Amino acid sequence: MANHKSALKKIRQDEVRRMRNKAYKTRLKHVVKAVETAISEQNKEVAEKALSEAISVIDSTASKGVIHRNKASRKKSRLSKKVNAIPASA
Repeated sequence: MANHKSALKKIRQDEVRRMRNKAYKTRLKHVVKAVETAISEQNKEVAEKALSEAISVIDSTASKGVIHRNKASRKKSRLSKKVNAIPASA
């Protein structure tokens, strides 16, 4: 355990940041799963709506530095590709 005042403060800050990052990552996983569920059901309208929300969450997560911007871009691209592959008549 740390003895210095600054080290104790750093431990507290790290814990707060860890919990915040965990919340962002959990939110990210939920929105991505919502998109993938809509894709598996072949429901284009719901998938597009979920995708727009997912893109917003992915961008905010990347802007806060929780995930890398390239990872965010890759996630958005792959999800968009899957949603666009759903037939329009479905």
